[in-house]
Amino acid sequence: MTSRERLIATLKGEIPDRVPVAPFVQEEYLSFHYPDRASVDRVVDATELAEELDFDLMAKHRGLEAPHFLRRSRHNWEVRRTETQEGGMQVRRFQIVTPTMVLTKEDSRPLAGVATAGLSFTPTKPLLAGREEIEAFVALIPPLGAADLAHMRETVAEWKRVVGDRGVLAPWGFAGVFNVAAELVGMDTIYVMPYEDEALYRHFMDGLAAAQCAYNAALAEAGCDCVGFQGHIAGGQSTGPDFFRAYVQEYEKRVVDAVHAAGAFTVYHNCGFARSLYDNYREVGMTVWETVSEPPRGDNTMAEAKAELGDRICLLGNLDQVDFLKRATPAEVDAKTREIVRAGKPGGRFIFSTSDFLEKNTPLGNIRAMIAAAKDEGRYA
Repeated sequence: MTSRERLIATLKGEIPDRVPVAPFVQEEYLSFHYPDRASVDRVVDATELAEELDFDLMAKHRGLEAPHFLRRSRHNWEVRRTETQEGGMQVRRFQIVTPTMVLTKEDSRPLAGVATAGLSFTPTKPLLAGREEIEAFVALIPPLGAADLAHMRETVAEWKRVVGDRGVLAPWGFAGVFNVAAELVGMDTIYVMPYEDEALYRHFMDGLAAAQCAYNAALAEAGCDCVGFQGHIAGGQSTGPDFFRAYVQEYEKRVVDAVHAAGAFTVYHNCGFARSLYDNYREVGMTVWETVSEPPRGDNTMAEAKAELGDRICLLGNLDQVDFLKRATPAEVDAKTREIVRAGKPGGRFIFSTSDFLEKNTPLGNIRAMIAAAKDEGRYA
């Protein structure tokens, strides 16, 4: 099977020739591995790396992650954006001018040379403050336009051309709902809003979910194999199953279902803490949950997650790339990789990967040992 065929079969719940081996590569490791490059790309350079090391690529680009309403002006919605470097930080400031008010947003991330593009922005001033701004936002949030759809189609077509049979496209979408809501109003606000003003909270989440359903269905229709969801703000460290079921689950499921109906798979990322949310995740029904992460950076083992979710949800993980992969010997990497694959392999619905993105200063010999062991141990026939 080609890498693409292997991944698609696994995502469908079928048994491929072997477990797909798909380490998460983004700008940090790409800029380390290719130190002479002025820039690196999660599709172009990641495909080259996958060819070089012979692994199955899940290309997780961020080029279509930002909401359409922050990227382009349109009728009754003028977007003004500036970007500066201040004290070692990249700072973005947005101003959205509407007929009724002006909304402002600011976020920043550390400058890290070529690897900067792989870092997430942290909001320093949320876009929305108070009932008036939230209600105006929901009323005015613009739909996708022809230019948005054309940009999606052109971008995805080029990505597919580059990746070819080396893997699948799994870009981050404008999702999930609770994460985006937290970014727009602030984390402190989003956790208490259901208790302080449930009607406003549900009005806000309904509006966001509707926008995300349209956006991510369009990504699927443009040709993305998978759509990535950010779900860590409502992860197992910060919420419990009751809060998740009451205030998060229906909105995440609405967007997951829209992507599936449009013909793509879903990859739901929560940074590893999910033991308390296993039943919720079964009900949401995402295609893939990532990442299965062992303590101390998560609260799961592959064997436990497989027993609880593996008949319904494809699991992705879970070799520790923060400490173990950088410090272990190749022999230790081989043994740990085989242990994880033996736990995840039975019955399919398993993609071997690192628990998150490969980091700089990871020995190439350890990465090669990980890939070789996973491919050997992962054979189904």
